[in-house]
Amino acid sequence: MNATHEIEALIDTYRQAVIAKDVEKIMALYGDDIVSYDAVKALQFRGKAAYRAHWLECMEMCQGAHKFDFDHMNVVADEHIAFAHWLAHCGGTNDKGETQACWMRVTACYRREAGQWRIVHEHWSAPFDMTSGTALFNLEP
Repeated sequence: MNATHEIEALIDTYRQAVIAKDVEKIMALYGDDIVSYDAVKALQFRGKAAYRAHWLECMEMCQGAHKFDFDHMNVVADEHIAFAHWLAHCGGTNDKGETQACWMRVTACYRREAGQWRIVHEHWSAPFDMTSGTALFNLEP
């Protein structure tokens, strides 16, 4: 399997782990020195412990089924470093059974460590209106 296909498989494993709410499986995909610019709560998360705590909090906030679909994916990889970007339709089901989801932008960087690909940087974001400062959660690809 070439590096691009390995990264695509890792991204699918990541997506499935999030849908399953399996934080341990999610965290196994990250490098110890992960730096994440997540769209929720903090300016940045540094290291697995900080990001794990964030993931646990996110899973508690989304009690129902998760929506985590990816589209417009692009992967560029060599044997040691890879980059990917895509649009993610993500959200969850609230206590009334209603799905609340929006499209986000995602960029991820990967490094091969001891023969295994690890996510070493993630950046999740939503566009915003500069005039009002409001996030634009209603945009669609």
